[in-house]
Amino acid sequence: MRISATAAREVAQLLRAAARAEILPRFRRLASGDVRTKSGPLDLVTEADEAAERHIEAGLRRLFPDAVILGEEAAAADPTKLTNMAEARLCIVVDPVDGTANFAAGVPLFGVMAAAIYQGETIAAWIHDPLGDDTLIALRGEGAWVEGQEGHLHDCRVSAPVPLARMVGAISWGFMPRDRKAAVLPKLAGFASVMNFRCAAHEYRLVNTGGAHVLVYNRLLPWDHAAGVLIHAEAGGYSAQFDGAPYSPLRHTGGIICAPDQAGWEEVRAWLLG
Repeated sequence: MRISATAAREVAQLLRAAARAEILPRFRRLASGDVRTKSGPLDLVTEADEAAERHIEAGLRRLFPDAVILGEEAAAADPTKLTNMAEARLCIVVDPVDGTANFAAGVPLFGVMAAAIYQGETIAAWIHDPLGDDTLIALRGEGAWVEGQEGHLHDCRVSAPVPLARMVGAISWGFMPRDRKAAVLPKLAGFASVMNFRCAAHEYRLVNTGGAHVLVYNRLLPWDHAAGVLIHAEAGGYSAQFDGAPYSPLRHTGGIICAPDQAGWEEVRAWLLG
């Protein structure tokens, strides 16, 4: 199955419309009752997440009437939806507000993510920046690009390979098991610089547009990673799970490393996990 460039732009417009209607009007205007916890104190949901997910789901059903639409908040309410996604021929996963903790705290680092998964393979991806008002888009085998509000396009390209000591990376260690966390944290000094935006949308954006070199995540939920990994591949990067297997949106454990090339991936893995 192929999603056309025209359909990809329609999805980007849908994410933009949801951000303008449901997310931005609530930014820095949430009441105390508009923010709730889900699985723990670091896992939040707001009225903006839920309203945006409803908006996006309705639009995707119009565009792709035969697809299964899986939003993060729907999956949180019914975890069987995540386990059943492998049965769908076409599934579109949606993260209506990635970086909810930032959004709830009034920090302007959050995004809207979506990915189309056909028979277990990601075929299209979108990462929308509501404040910057542009969208990273990728179609499998057709490249990745940033599209602005006025239709201006420029290609996504990962940065050139560099040795580990010169790498800038976003390394998310918060969800690592305690023993792995204890082993990884002292090794972060081996990189030139390490950051954590608390927002995969902006971390993938940074790496996929050449602003950093490496990403490391331990927790793998498809709405957090399916879009970013496809854009990374189409932008020329190399990624694999911690065990070296290719990333699959149907596999939700095992961690992932994204680097400019395979040699860089191997260097990062050996340093952090070897």
